[in-house]
Amino acid sequence: MTLSSHLTELRRKHQHLSDEVEREQRSPATDDLMIARMKKQKLRIKEEISRLSQG
Repeated sequence: MTLSSHLTELRRKHQHLSDEVEREQRSPATDDLMIARMKKQKLRIKEEISRLSQG
């Protein structure tokens, strides 16, 4: 996998998690623990994207 395709995949995963978090937050049966886990995963992905983009 090339760096470019890896970054594209990470960005796709990050967007998917963003969509999931938003959907869960609008749900009447919100699971705060699950949302917190998804947000932490989003942050890890964002940090990896940043690290790989810098060089």
